[in-house]
This record gives sequence, C-alpha cells and structure tokens, in this order.
Amino acid sequence: MARNGGYGGFDDAPYTNGNGNRNGDGFGAPMGFGMPAGENDEYDPYGTTYENRYGTPPIPTSSPPVSRNAYSRPLRAQPESNAEKQIGEVLEHIKSEWPAMCQNECVPVHVALQLLDTSSVGRAHEYPEFERTHNYLQESLKGIVHEHHQGFNSSIGTFHKIQSSIQASQKRVRTLKESLLNSKTNLATTDPELRKLGTASSTYDGLLHTLSEIEDLRLVPDQLEARISEKRFLTAVEILQTALRRIRVPELDEIGALSELRSYLTNQETALTDILIEELHDHLYLKSPYCQERWQYLAKSQGGMGKDQTDPNSSVRPFYEVLDQMDLTEPMIEEPSRNPEADTFYYIQLVVEALNKLGALETAVNNIKQRLPVELFGIVNETNTEVDQKHPSSLRGGISHTQGNQAFGTRENSIRADVIYDLLWTLYAKFESIAESHRIFHDSVKAIVRREGGRNSSILLGGFRELWNLYQNEIRSLLHNYVTTDADVYQFNSTPKLGSSRQDSKREHLFQFSDADSKSVQMTTEYQDLEGIIRAAVPGLMSKQGVDTKKQLINRTDSMIGRSGSRRVASTAYDSKAAGVGAHKSLVEPSVFNMSLLLPPTLGFLQRLKSIVPPGSDLVTSTLTSFLDNFLVNVFLPQLDETLGKLSDSVFEEADSFQEDPQWTNVARRPVFKGTSAFFTLITAFCKMLDTIPHDQALSSLIITQMLRYYDRCCTWYKSLVSRVQDSEGSNMKLSALLADETGGEIQQTMKNLWTSEEDDKTLLEKETGLLILHTNENPLRREDIILDRETISSLCILYTSMKWLSIKVEQLRHITRNDTDSSRTTMQRPANRRWTLLNDSSNLQDDQNPVYLPMTQETVVAFDGIVSSYQELAGTVLLTLHMEIRCQIVYALSIALSPETAPYLLEQVVNDPDPKILSLNADLVSYEETVVRFLRDKEISFVRTGLGLLIDNFLVTNAGMVKAMNANGCGRMQLNILVLQQNLKNIEADVSLDRAAKFFDLFTEGPDAVIKQAKDGKEQANGGKELFSYDELKTLIELCYSEQLSSPERGISTVAKRGMSDYLLQLSEHMWQS
Repeated sequence: MARNGGYGGFDDAPYTNGNGNRNGDGFGAPMGFGMPAGENDEYDPYGTTYENRYGTPPIPTSSPPVSRNAYSRPLRAQPESNAEKQIGEVLEHIKSEWPAMCQNECVPVHVALQLLDTSSVGRAHEYPEFERTHNYLQESLKGIVHEHHQGFNSSIGTFHKIQSSIQASQKRVRTLKESLLNSKTNLATTDPELRKLGTASSTYDGLLHTLSEIEDLRLVPDQLEARISEKRFLTAVEILQTALRRIRVPELDEIGALSELRSYLTNQETALTDILIEELHDHLYLKSPYCQERWQYLAKSQGGMGKDQTDPNSSVRPFYEVLDQMDLTEPMIEEPSRNPEADTFYYIQLVVEALNKLGALETAVNNIKQRLPVELFGIVNETNTEVDQKHPSSLRGGISHTQGNQAFGTRENSIRADVIYDLLWTLYAKFESIAESHRIFHDSVKAIVRREGGRNSSILLGGFRELWNLYQNEIRSLLHNYVTTDADVYQFNSTPKLGSSRQDSKREHLFQFSDADSKSVQMTTEYQDLEGIIRAAVPGLMSKQGVDTKKQLINRTDSMIGRSGSRRVASTAYDSKAAGVGAHKSLVEPSVFNMSLLLPPTLGFLQRLKSIVPPGSDLVTSTLTSFLDNFLVNVFLPQLDETLGKLSDSVFEEADSFQEDPQWTNVARRPVFKGTSAFFTLITAFCKMLDTIPHDQALSSLIITQMLRYYDRCCTWYKSLVSRVQDSEGSNMKLSALLADETGGEIQQTMKNLWTSEEDDKTLLEKETGLLILHTNENPLRREDIILDRETISSLCILYTSMKWLSIKVEQLRHITRNDTDSSRTTMQRPANRRWTLLNDSSNLQDDQNPVYLPMTQETVVAFDGIVSSYQELAGTVLLTLHMEIRCQIVYALSIALSPETAPYLLEQVVNDPDPKILSLNADLVSYEETVVRFLRDKEISFVRTGLGLLIDNFLVTNAGMVKAMNANGCGRMQLNILVLQQNLKNIEADVSLDRAAKFFDLFTEGPDAVIKQAKDGKEQANGGKELFSYDELKTLIELCYSEQLSSPERGISTVAKRGMSDYLLQLSEHMWQS
C-alpha cells in the first residue's frame, strides 16, 4: 500500500530503487560489494594484468546514461532529483525540530536520556516524532544510495585492482634489487680481455676524432669563402680562428698532409684582414652603392640640390637617432637573416668587431690614417668631375671672358650660384656622411677598448682629428681656389675645360686601367704571372684553372680593368705636393664675390659637423671655425683689397665713366654718371657679400677707402671741367668756380644763404648782384674766365645730380655695429674669435628688395660720415658754380655789348637790329636754361634762374659809363637791346623786368633836364629810402648826354659842352646831397 505521508514521497518499501529493482542486500544493481569486476568494467583503465599497466591505456567506453547525465556536463545546472529534494527536506526538518542534533558539540547520550525521561522536564512524549524523523532520514539515505549505486560498486572494484597492482609492483622491485646485486658482484671481478678491449677502443676513438677533425678542417675553405661572399665576417672570423686553433694542436702537427691547409689558413688570416680593411674603406668613403642614398639625402635635405625634392618617407634616419639606438656595451652578434651592407653603420660595427677578433684593429686604424688623404682627395676629385659634367662648360662660357675681378651680372650670378652650390652641397654631404661613418668607427673602437681594456687608446682613437685636419685643408683649398685670382695658379681661357689649372693638364696624361687593352698578349702574360704569385702566397684563394684557361684569364682581366676603371683610383690622381691650392679643377672663375656663395654651405657643414664630433675627443668643437679666421685675414682680406682696387680702377678709368648713364632711369630720378651708378653697384655688391661673413672693420675700411678715392676722382673731374687754359695768367680755374669755392669770400657766402633761404630774398639777390658787378669791374672778365662749352655745363649738372644721388644712397648704407673686430691692426697677437654663423639666408643674397648695410663701429663711422659730407659739399660747390657761371656769362656778354671797341653807340643813322652780342647772349641763356631744366630739379633750377633780370638791369645802369659816347641813335639801339633781353628773359625767369635800365636810357633821350628832375623827384620819393638811381649813375647819365659834343673835333662845341655839363653836375650834386 502506498504511503501518503513522509517527507520524500517514499512508499512502504524503503529499500526499493527508483527503477523498481529489489535486492535483498539493499542494492538494485547486479554487482555487489563481494563480486569481482568484469573485464569490460569501465573503471579498469589499465586492464586486468600488471604488464598492461604502463602500456597505452584502452580507449574508455561511453558511460551509461545515468553517469553521463550526472557527470558529463559539470558546467551545466542539473535538475534536482526526488531523493535530493527529500534529503534536503529532512535536513531542514532536523534543523528546525532537533537543532541540538546539528551542533558539533552534540552528545547523543544526552538526547537519548531526555527521550527516556517521562518526567515533566523530559522529552519522552516526543519519542514517536523522533522515531518517525529517524525513519524518514533512513528512507532518504536509501533513495540516495539507490540513485548512485553504480558508482559505489565500481569504486569498490577499482580499489581492489589498484591494491593488486601495488602488490605486483612490490614483487618486481624485489626481483630487480636482487638482479642489481648480482651485477655488482660480477663487475667487481677482474678480466684482462676487457682491459685490452678498452685500450683499443680508446685508441680507435682518438683516431676517429682525428679523422673527424681533418674532415671538418677540409670543409673550412668552402665554409670560409661562403661566409666571406655572404659578408658574414664575424662568422668567417670564428670559423677561421676555430680552424687555426684546431689545426695547431700537437696531435695534428705531425700530419704532413695538413701543411698546405695550414699554410692556406695562415694566409687567409692576412687576406681576411685585407678584405675587412677594404670593406671598411668602401663604407667609410662612400665607395659602396649602399652608401649613396645617405649622402644624396643629406645633399637634398640641406638645400644643395633642391629642398623640395626631399622624400619625407625616406628610410634614412637622422644621425642622432642612429647614435641613440646603438648599443655598444655588449659584443656584437651577427644576424644571418639580414643583409649586413644595407645598413652602413651596422656594417662598420660588424667589420670593426671582426677586425678586433682577428687582432688586426690597430693595423686597420693605422691603415685608415695612412689612406685618409688619398681617399679624401679622390672624393673631392670625383665630386668635381660629377658637377663639371652636370654643368657643361658651354653654359659657363660667358663667365670665362670676364675679368676675374669683375662684379658679375644677374645671369652670371645665377650660373655661378648653381655651379658652386651644387659642388659644395654635394661635397659637404659626402664629407658629412664620411664624418658620420668615422664617428661610428670611433665609437665602436672606443667601446671595444673600454670593454677589453689594456690597449693604447690614444693610438686607436686619434683618427678623428686627422680627418678634421684634412677637411680643413680641403675647405681652405676650395675657398682659395674660388676666391683668389693668382695669375700663376689660374689660367682661364675659352676652351671647354674652364678653369683648368696647370696641375690638371699634367694629370690628364696619367695612366688609367680603363685605357689598357685587356686582350693584349702583354696584359694576359702579366696577369698570369700575377695569378701565379697570388696562388703561391695564398693557396686556394684563386680557383683552379680548367680547360678554358685562356678564356678565364681574358674575362678576369676584363673584369679587373673594368672595376679599376670605374672604381675611384685616388692614388693615381693624388700628389702630395699638388694637394695644396689649385690641385682641383676650378668650375667657375675665382672672384671675391664667390665668398657669399661659398660661406653659407661651408658654415652649415661646420655647424652640423659639431654634432658629429665624438664627445671627449681631443678636437674642441668651438675651434672648428678658427681656420676661417686665418683665411679671412691672410687670404681674403688682401684679395678683397686688391679686387676692390682693381674694380674701382676699372670704374674710374672707363672712357665713359663720366658720361650720362643710358639706364639712369632704373636707378635715379635725374641723370647720373655711368661710373657713379657702376661704383654704387660695386659698393652694394661688396656690402651684400660682407653681410654673409662675420663683421671685420678692416673690410669696411676697404670700402670706405674706395669711396674716398671716388670722391677724389670726382673732384679731379670737376677741376678739369672748370680749369682755365694752362698759359693764362692768374688763377687756373674759371671765375665761377673761384667764386663758388672758399676763395669766393662774401660772394660765396651770399650764394649759400640764397640756396638755404626758403623764399627768394630780394636783399640777398641785390647784394649778390652788387658784389659780382663790383668784382668784375675791378677784375674784368676775359673769354677764358667763362665756360663756353655746353657739354661742360651738362657734365657739371650730371656731376651735381650724381654726387647728390650718391650721397643719399651711401647714407642709407650707414649701420652702427657693436662688433669692433679689426684684423688690420698690427697690435693684435691673434685673430679675434669670431662667431662664424650664417648671418643671412644665402637664397636671399640676390634679392634686391633686401636692405643692404655697411656695418661700422663708432670709430669707423666718423670717416664714413666725412665722406658723405664731402659728397654733399662737392655737389653744393658744383651747384654754386652753375649758379655763378650763367651770371658770369651775362656779365661778360654785356661788357662786350657796352664796349665802344665792339659796339659803338655813336651812330649816324637809326639801327633797327639789336647788337649781335645781345642775340648771342639770348641764345646762350636759352641753351643754359634748357640744360639746367633737363638735368636738375625744380629747386635747383629756380636757384639758377632767379636774379638774372636783376643782374642785367643793374649791370646796364651801373656800367653805362663803359659806352663812353652815345647819341640818340645809339640810345635807340640800347633800348632795343634792353627790350630784346627782357623778352627773352621772360621765357626763363618769371616776373622779370628791365624797367630800371629802360628808364635810365629814357632819361638820356629826354636830356639833362630830365635827369635833374629825376634826381629831384627821386629824392622826394625815396624819403630816406633807396633811390631809383644813385648819384654816380645819374652823373654817368649826364656825362653820356654830353658825350657826343665832348667827342666833337670842334673845340668850341666841346668847350660849351663841358661848361653845360659842369652846370648840370653841380645841380645834380645839390639835389642829391642836400639833406
């Protein structure tokens, strides 16, 4: 009957399993605790016998469904069974109803006594409940056992198998122990046969080892050549050294068959050393094709062949990154997977390590030092040839015909800049790459010396100074070649080989391998002898000859000649005596103007070289530019002085230097001399060049000296323009020049005041006119006192504008600097330390928009300001000369016009034509005015024009007495002359009037009474002021009124005239001198 109560839902048969199986012993499975496990039991992984224990275990069979569901998926949550739920409920019931039974310190006896106690404090009344709980617990446990009975049965069987295996193992161990004891006993027994066999075995082992060594040594040549061909030199050195150690052991010394191999290995040690040194030279001096990319990148990145062409994705790393990533603390380990030559710096380290392992490091260092001059000379020569081929001589032909001391034009400057920049950027890029390689070589050697110690580091590490000394010599030679113009060094001509020196022509006939005939019998014979010598010295180095020996010889000869012809053979082109100045072909003509092109690349290279110089070396980076000081003082400064002098002489001595510049509109507002514009262009070019080098007052002084020379030359030209004929008496200068000079006295000062006054000063004009008339009356003008040539007047005008323009332009060059270095001072014991930095970007040197300055100190600028003042003073003197010259011509012409010898005024009839001299004067005035207007500014034109009418008006009145005698017809002609002069002057001077002279001679026509009346009226009108005519002028007029009668041959007429004249003169004096 099914049981409805209970915790787990069990029926009255508590020992039945969930599958309905019954078993009297409580288990529903066919296997019990006492039944042995079957052969197919899944819990016997090793089989039933001991022998199969250590074999391959059988593949386990699949578990039954119950086991699979229970254990195969531990990560997945399984549904809870009925037995598990029931046992859980029972446990919860016990915890709630019987908590004392769940505690660790529970005493079952105590609980039992309580259940037997029927008193009020006992728990006998709970005993049925306790019994029922106990039964439910038993039923739950049986349910659990029924669910997991298979696992329990299998565990019992497995335990029995393990126990059997342990027992079998114990038996075998005991058997093995007994066998070992027996073996030990047998081995302890002595056997003579075994001893003999052991000795023979040892002998055979040694023989086999020797044969193995010989076999390994026989393979060494092939291995060595393979490693050398792969450029794996560290491995090659290890193979060679290992082979040498193995072949030099005493066991192999007595083997005669190894003598040839022993000799080969010994010679290979020397040959490998030579190979390593050659490989090192190939990468130190850019002979390897793997080195080309770096120097070409440096040339582009530094601006030599176009900054825009640099590749931002280039694989070339900056040198500082290379130094940072180098690890020289540990010996180098070769990487077989990489091409060692692809990285030049890695390859140099590799070769240095290989040389160190060979013990030839010191030999290599000495060899590098010895070949360094030859290699560098070859680099320069090769670069020179490359640039020469890139820039054909035909494009540079225009430069070859110019003077070596000439300032080049724009086109020539562009060509020179391209050639020189290409040469220097390329050469300095190579120099920089060589210096970087030497730095890597230096650091590698230094790391080896530090790592191993015990070596003379000064011998191994002193090569960088030698490199710098040679760099210094080459740079000095380049600067000397392209700056100095020694006639015995350079012979320029129109041939395509521009700039070839004598040494170049000598070296053209030197032997080269490329000129040899590889198929000639003599060459083949010589090569056979050479190969025989090499084979005897280094066995195995040359391959054995086969049947086609002759063909191989020809091919080898061809390859040798080809390599020698294409390879840089610097030694054939190098001559220690010719390694100085002029040893290399000059690509452009030397000139001091090349200095502005040479310095920027040179200074840029020297600045970059400072970061390459190894720290701690005996080369101080701050002294890298000291040789430039020596060059500047001893070479450049004398050459600049000579060149500047020659260029200035060429400007001064040109036939058209004092002619109007046809291109003056490009430089000035008014015409200037061709020589003036050329001289300022020369000064500007030198200032631009000086702006690229450190300041030196000696250089500025040279320019100031030439400026002073040009002033002297202009003064000489001015004096030649205003000089009189040599045989004339008195002063050798024209009157206008004398009056404009300091000897002019008050007249010169009056002219200066007129020039500096802002408006026309009537008083100064009258003063100037009066002083000039007075001076010319005391010293009458002659023909040689005036300038008759119109071209001379034009030259004076251009001289004024040239001096004025030059003073303004030169003043703009004025620049005060704090640098007071002056290498021309003999008191200096050594050149001052200059800061050789690139002052200006070389790309802007050709740009005319950039301001140009002449740097000077406070001491030097005094002389400069004095020269500028001299230019201005000379211009002022010329202007005063022009101002006075036209007045002197007027005075001279009027003097002739008033002279009775040339123009009598006692005329018998009326003359309707003016005096020819007056017409000539009018023509001269017009011509003079046109010349002045053409060349001068408005202010200067006004200064020359103003006052001409006043001078003519006053001169005709003041010097009227020069006529001596005049009648009415003569007075009419005089009035006509005045009218003609007035009409002509109106075209020259504004508001001009000759009313005073016209009034004067009108009084002559009216007679003496009109003169007396004018004296009386003039006295009243003046009223203390200036009168229209002075007493002397009116007195002269009265004398002219009686001049015709006085000159009459009849005595009576002249007597009456004298009496009448005396009366009128008395009246004149009464009116003029009365108070």
